[in-house]
Amino acid sequence: MAPRNDRNDRNNREERDDGFVDKLVHINRVAKVVKGGRRFGFAALVVVGDLKGRVGFGHGKAREVPEAIRKATEAAKRDLIFVPLREARTLHHDVEGRHGAGRVLLRSAEAGTGIIAGGPMRAVFEAVGMHDVVAKSLGSSNPYNMVRATFDALKGSMHPKDVASRRGIKYSTLQARRRDLVGAED
Repeated sequence: MAPRNDRNDRNNREERDDGFVDKLVHINRVAKVVKGGRRFGFAALVVVGDLKGRVGFGHGKAREVPEAIRKATEAAKRDLIFVPLREARTLHHDVEGRHGAGRVLLRSAEAGTGIIAGGPMRAVFEAVGMHDVVAKSLGSSNPYNMVRATFDALKGSMHPKDVASRRGIKYSTLQARRRDLVGAED
């Protein structure tokens, strides 16, 4: 039997059912002071994805940790978004997202770069199935704000076919312009 890394097991809880992978991002313990002492409750932030471009996040609260995680996972599966990926590995273009004081910058990356991102953002990229991306958190380090800002950025990500139809030009023309720009940078 292989040794287990307790920290990774606790922080990156993965479960495969219905083709979804869930990642535990953050657990918060809260206390309510009552007559007999303190009553503890737990809040969980979970990211769920199918590793093919669909991803969602959820927040659940309960008296026990497993119940909070279950509620968060169900909430995440209800609000899935689709993220268009280039070559099924990275973003089509750079994008910025905001939520409250949280601000993130996501940049597309070349093959082999890997996921260069901190904690909560990394969980989102792994769940969506992204392999190459560079991300920077420019604002709040609060995991809730970082995840929401990352989702705001991913919602702003567009497929080049959508951009071409919006501009009223052919997709091939847009791709040719991109190749010319990439060629000019070398």
